[in-house]
Amino acid sequence: MTDLEYLDRAEAVLRAVELNCDRINEETDADIDNQRVGGMVTLTFRNGSQIVINLQKPLHEIWMAARSGGYHYRYDGAHWTDTKGAGEFFAHLSREASLQAGIPLTFRPLQ
Repeated sequence: MTDLEYLDRAEAVLRAVELNCDRINEETDADIDNQRVGGMVTLTFRNGSQIVINLQKPLHEIWMAARSGGYHYRYDGAHWTDTKGAGEFFAHLSREASLQAGIPLTFRPLQ
């Protein structure tokens, strides 16, 4: 994957996270505060816990830090998949955000 392809795909992930937060806040009372600074999005939950998602441009990866730990994702041609087997990015983000929000939440890629 070229640097430009990586940036296009990775930026789409960050945009999807932001749009999912907007949708979740409209549909639930999760009240997730999301803030983007450059290639990083920080999700802050009511209990003060955070999930940080950031781009790692030199490695062509997306990193996610949650209460349970840190995760690295690479694009496999179809999905952003964890490099150590934790699964697909949006499914994993949904699990982590649900745990931190205390209610079931679903994050999904842009259509």
